[in-house]
Amino acid sequence: MRPVTRRQADRYAARSATTRAQVMSALERLLDSGEAFSDITVQQLLEKAGVSRATFYAHFQSKSDVLVRLTDDLRESLLTLARQWDPAAREDGADRFARFFEEVIRIHRAHQGVITAVREAASYDSAVSDFYTANLESFEETTLRTILSEQAAGSATADLDAVSASRIIAWGGAQAIAHHIQVDDGSRDAVFARELARIWWHGAYRRPPEPNNARGPIES
Repeated sequence: MRPVTRRQADRYAARSATTRAQVMSALERLLDSGEAFSDITVQQLLEKAGVSRATFYAHFQSKSDVLVRLTDDLRESLLTLARQWDPAAREDGADRFARFFEEVIRIHRAHQGVITAVREAASYDSAVSDFYTANLESFEETTLRTILSEQAAGSATADLDAVSASRIIAWGGAQAIAHHIQVDDGSRDAVFARELARIWWHGAYRRPPEPNNARGPIES
């Protein structure tokens, strides 16, 4: 058997990447058209993407695998955005936080079909559920590190329970943003982002310290 050359391997990798992109794009278009994820069949994906069944299964295990890979790119962009936010910057943190949330909401709106599908499938598909949970846990860990860093610097009050606060911020924020997008046409995105920012900024990152006679920090 002739050995596979580097050029052949590169061509194969490029074709595989193109095929995966075609299938993921097909799923997103179907979701954006209003199709529920549970109603979409592999056959629909094949027809929309223009690939054979054998080709599909050479690259994906199932339609849930397509959804997870599609959402993974979105998750990375949101995590990168979250890691760039620095509450210690000189500019007013609450206003910067509001702009951060405006961008988060913009990304969620642009991929609303995919995000809705993940939330739907997470209720009955273990693979998607595991991914959804790991996704939010990543945001929770990022928030926790930020709060602990702020406490160490003396910027965030020591009586704040960082573990509980980061959990509320990550999981509660995801629920709040998802619901807002469902019930609002986008005209109040900036208002929503501002209120969310101020609730979290003044409730966690810059919460006033409790009086001396108040109960101390809660053990985690």
